[in-house]
Amino acid sequence: MTDKKARILVVDDEASMREVLQILLERDAYQVDCAENGAVALQYLHENDYDLLISDIKMPRMSGIELLRQLRAEEQDLTVLMMTAFSSTEEAVEAMKLGAYDYITKPFKNDEIRLVIRNALERKVLRQENLLLKKQLDQRFGFKQLIGKSVSMRKLIAMLERIAPSQANVLIEGESGTGKELVARALHFNSPRKSKAFIAINCGAIPENLLESELFGHERGSFTGAERKKEGLLETANGGTVFLDEIGELPMSMQVKLLRVLQEREFRRVGGTKTLVLDIRLLAATNCNLAENVAVGLFREDLYYRLNVVAVAVPPLRARTEDIPLLINFFYHQLTGQTSYPIQKPALDLLLNYKWPGNVRELENLVERCVVLGDVNELTTEFLPECFQRKTSAAGVFPAELPENFQLDQWMADIEKNILLKALDQAGGVRTRAAELLGISFRSIRYRLAKLGLNDEEDRP
Repeated sequence: MTDKKARILVVDDEASMREVLQILLERDAYQVDCAENGAVALQYLHENDYDLLISDIKMPRMSGIELLRQLRAEEQDLTVLMMTAFSSTEEAVEAMKLGAYDYITKPFKNDEIRLVIRNALERKVLRQENLLLKKQLDQRFGFKQLIGKSVSMRKLIAMLERIAPSQANVLIEGESGTGKELVARALHFNSPRKSKAFIAINCGAIPENLLESELFGHERGSFTGAERKKEGLLETANGGTVFLDEIGELPMSMQVKLLRVLQEREFRRVGGTKTLVLDIRLLAATNCNLAENVAVGLFREDLYYRLNVVAVAVPPLRARTEDIPLLINFFYHQLTGQTSYPIQKPALDLLLNYKWPGNVRELENLVERCVVLGDVNELTTEFLPECFQRKTSAAGVFPAELPENFQLDQWMADIEKNILLKALDQAGGVRTRAAELLGISFRSIRYRLAKLGLNDEEDRP
């Protein structure tokens, strides 16, 4: 709503003043009502919605101050502009303490009061926009966005509600696609830091030689190409929250520097000599077992315990299949605006029995696929991908009969070892290519090779 469409109530016991203001404001295309005292004005306010109240302070029956007190008692969120004579500025100050936007002294110039009115209405619009933005953020990143009625999700949400107001570092664990960043955003936007920045950083997506500069910033001339000073992501997030996704991918050299930041709460830009104080809350996420990485020397133990003040486990979708219909309806509503996406029983059976390696992200993509390619009014088996229709055979993988003294961990280790060796052989011994074949990161294949005691030589071209 613009100020040209604003509705204003003018309250003054002098008929001439009411008439002057009404003519002046209607000339500017405002809608104007007038009342001769606070009691009449109160009746108008109960019957109509106004964007601005302009009231004299000294009036019979109910003064402007009494009217303002009554509005505050009724918790009416109304922008109020008071008018006063030179001799009653103390009362004007009292009105400001009661929440009036401003006051103007009589006699006033027309341009003066028009400017004050315009500023008051613009402030009202900004306040409404801020409230709407806050509501949208709450809707997008609040705990209600963590869809699920399963026991595991109810436990997760209850825990997040408890830890969100704290300053504790949180380690969010879960498979890819489970919604770890959504959990991090919910923690931030339900914390005292919600009005500050939320900076998400994927530790595996930034090249190692650029990571330090990205995190800590750099001074001009600190290295080739540093033509000007740059503020790092940690500095940008000062006062807010930093979310380090895939923290297990963080190189060992950066783990040392991050540990110092968490311990000292200060840092220096690359090439800088000035120590900068840092106030952040750190949230980290991983889809690997950091404790195992610590055991084989791929992650610092001291940093692990700094990050793992509170651990949160986000369950995979296959462990909460009862949430699948809820999630489908949620994604369907986002795509179409409609509230419910009926699912044929054969399709639902396939969805419930599927293992969901891509978790919630895979389900979201599936809903979009079915809406685009299939029947927008019903989810059927016809447009489900082949992987949902295909039954996986266990022949040649599982033993026909479990032998005596069967060791599950050893059997799984042998399977993993054979797959790794097959990938390395197919990739000509180049670990980076083998990692691509397996759909894992280079650091992950290096960790797995070390864990299984396989030779961890440098890549061969």
